[in-house]
Amino acid sequence: MSGITCKFGGTSLADAACMRDVERIIRSNSERRFVVPSAPGKRNPADKKITDLLYAWHNVARQGLDASEPANIIRTRFEQLAQELGVKFDVSKPLTEIAANVDRYPEPDYMASRGEYLNGMLLAELLKATFVDPAEFIKFDDEGNFDPASYALLGARLNGPGVFVIPGFYGSLPDGRVKTFSRGGSDVTGAIVARATKSDLYENWTDVSGFLQADPRIVPNPAGIAEVTYRELRELSYMGASVLHDEAIFPVREPGIPINIRNTKEPSHPGTMIVSTRKAAGPVCGIAGRKGFTMINIEKALMNKERGFGRRVLSALEDNGISFEHMPTGIDTISLIVKDEEIANHGPAVLRAIERACQPDRVTLAPGIALIATVGEGMSHRVGVAARLFTAMAEAGINLRVINQGSSEINIIVGVEESDFEKAVRAIYHAFAN
Repeated sequence: MSGITCKFGGTSLADAACMRDVERIIRSNSERRFVVPSAPGKRNPADKKITDLLYAWHNVARQGLDASEPANIIRTRFEQLAQELGVKFDVSKPLTEIAANVDRYPEPDYMASRGEYLNGMLLAELLKATFVDPAEFIKFDDEGNFDPASYALLGARLNGPGVFVIPGFYGSLPDGRVKTFSRGGSDVTGAIVARATKSDLYENWTDVSGFLQADPRIVPNPAGIAEVTYRELRELSYMGASVLHDEAIFPVREPGIPINIRNTKEPSHPGTMIVSTRKAAGPVCGIAGRKGFTMINIEKALMNKERGFGRRVLSALEDNGISFEHMPTGIDTISLIVKDEEIANHGPAVLRAIERACQPDRVTLAPGIALIATVGEGMSHRVGVAARLFTAMAEAGINLRVINQGSSEINIIVGVEESDFEKAVRAIYHAFAN
């Protein structure tokens, strides 16, 4: 097998006009044979997403209350879509089945997946394509982990002529119950389908023309990213570049299937290619960052001589149910950077636990930290990258609270006061923008 796998997001399938655009895109290239749709998204800011309505239906029904309102809104939405598209799709039968099953499953996964299920059937009718229910072929184990045996199962089912429609977002557990990926997981389904079919390309169609080198809400009109590697994208996604689900690269990275981020409203735009190795360019491909971090600072003379010191520090976090993001160290200091939502109101308890376990000379909390990642595989082969970054910070009058570079040398993370976050991102961008 080969061909192109196409995933279309909720905004690309929000109404009949959008679906006609999707139809034209698919029919414009006969290699686009494997289509992965999301549930219909919002048609306007006041609209409701189908998935949100299904969650509401599940919650209301589980409380024994009348769920007719979300059910009727969903029915009307799909009936309207079918009518405007001129296709024969009777949504009543699957909705009746959904209503009969809503009380069977305490977990919301079954109901949450029905938007993709219904939209997949509707799109298959529009395209005159073969509908394939991923619950039969995308498998999870008893612990909810994706089962790689799914590749062979799905590949065998999709081996044939014509176009196939495979709804995104879900599969099934060994006992047959529907299991969903995390929100936005249709991206992951698309990557699984691309690998299962040995596709030449995985196109991910959304409402933006690829990735930008910086957040446009912070940097006016930032340049686009023509190419980014899987590794670079992982770093950018971690820091908030959220065009693609951060787990979607794993199925395609090993076989080296490129991902092309495209815009359904600008189908002629080349978008961003996500590849194994990008062509030589500037040392930095993108800048991304997030607010909302707290730093735990621990000082103790001769801590490097004290065996088990780091383990005891991390155990204090573990005992309070907290994971850490970064751990810059010095000869007599350790700093732990954690997300604000992780530490929440546990700060005093964590400090007491560290004091009991480690008897430090000093331990303090420093909230209000923002982290910024400057990412690029070319950084490790260029002299002066760090100097340019730190010079930009100094010239902008920004004090660096954290400096951290991983062993991969594809990113430099700096921590600044949240009040300096936007200014710092702009300074870094202008230091490296082509």
